[in-house]
Amino acid sequence: HASEGGTESQDWAEMVLRMYTRWAEKRGCTAEVLDVTVGDEAGIKNATLQITGDYAYGYARSERGGHRLVRISPFDGQQRRHTSFALVEAMPLVEHDLDVVINPDDVEMDVYRASGAGGQHVNKTSSAVRLTHKPSGIVVTCQNERSQTQNREVAMKILKSRLLDRRLAEVEAEQRRLRGEPMTAGFGNSIRSYVLHPYNLVKDNRTGFETSNTQGVLDGDLDAFMEAWLEQQIEA
Repeated sequence: HASEGGTESQDWAEMVLRMYTRWAEKRGCTAEVLDVTVGDEAGIKNATLQITGDYAYGYARSERGGHRLVRISPFDGQQRRHTSFALVEAMPLVEHDLDVVINPDDVEMDVYRASGAGGQHVNKTSSAVRLTHKPSGIVVTCQNERSQTQNREVAMKILKSRLLDRRLAEVEAEQRRLRGEPMTAGFGNSIRSYVLHPYNLVKDNRTGFETSNTQGVLDGDLDAFMEAWLEQQIEA
């Protein structure tokens, strides 16, 4: 998700999407964009990326939180330094109905015409699907598949994943409260900073791990950051 920073934040959100796509490819995982909302001028407002492979969620969950970019904005004619934020969420894909049970009456489905790459198929049929889970207010969209039925099946899996993630987050929040640890959420609490000006540095605010190879990180070299966080969780 891009923050409320206009074109600069939306461009950063697209850079983050590319970063995780590259990371997945380097690990031999498959990465598929299930849904994306294109930015007004550049970049994206939000996207859903499905990563499939060994230990994909185990690593990806370390990336949840706000990601902060500092750079000279290419969209600023006065070449001023800008700070942008992107929010990353990670959740396991629910494959079995036993994991999360949803009352069909609690889900409202809307269909609309898909947009984006797809040749002649795009905008000819209302194949894209939007599911709204009324009790929680969670909204899920999917437009990547060719048929409305396929999009609905994928959207339902994503919805179940979000509901399971919310349930797990509530348990984790209660554990943090009992341990007296500070709560983390949203754009206001960035887990990592990516500084491209006036120097090059990527630093994780939780573990202290850092590197000056900013381009490598943006190209998907994230394992060291993820492993540092995972080691911290084991020691906690």
